[in-house]
Amino acid sequence: MKRLLALLALAALAACSRAVPDPRDAARVYAEAATRGDVDALYAMMTPASQKERTRDDFRRMVTETRSELAEQATAIMSPEARIEALAKFRFADGEEVALDLHAGRYGMAASGALPGGGRTPAQTLDQLRRVLARRSYAGLLRVLTPATRTAIEQDLRNLVEGLERSETLSVQVSGETATVAVPGGHHVRLRRDGAIWRVETFD
Repeated sequence: MKRLLALLALAALAACSRAVPDPRDAARVYAEAATRGDVDALYAMMTPASQKERTRDDFRRMVTETRSELAEQATAIMSPEARIEALAKFRFADGEEVALDLHAGRYGMAASGALPGGGRTPAQTLDQLRRVLARRSYAGLLRVLTPATRTAIEQDLRNLVEGLERSETLSVQVSGETATVAVPGGHHVRLRRDGAIWRVETFD
């Protein structure tokens, strides 16, 4: 809930912001620098992370080798038919991200692992699946499932919960260090003794 409130507040602040840089300005600056083959200007537009991956000399060689391609790219960027899209990402301390799309000069919430799941591409959805599994988040896992699968799992677990409501009345078959229980509704639970403690080994 705290994460959801934080995301809603972030979206509200972003939507109300009146100082959103126009991405077309950056596109124009890039296109002009690409046309000139201006290594310093192009390098300055790279993110700090990208600059760490490539030295200025390496970048200079790359610009020299691709000068004609850069010129063609600049022409395409400045074309009236070109469409500029902007995306901002906010990363939480645990690695979760929220994406904000720029539309009509305002940012709005696009996607987040803390909101209803799914991605625009299969790769994005797989990344969300990895994140929720890494966090051992049951709620997050349900969000990336299809409605039909989510409903089936929730119904299955609901039946298991209802079948265990009077666990003291269930017949427990003990065999050495293991025990099996047939739960009303068709479920089975297998337990294993760990010293003086019984723990659930499997259930289906």
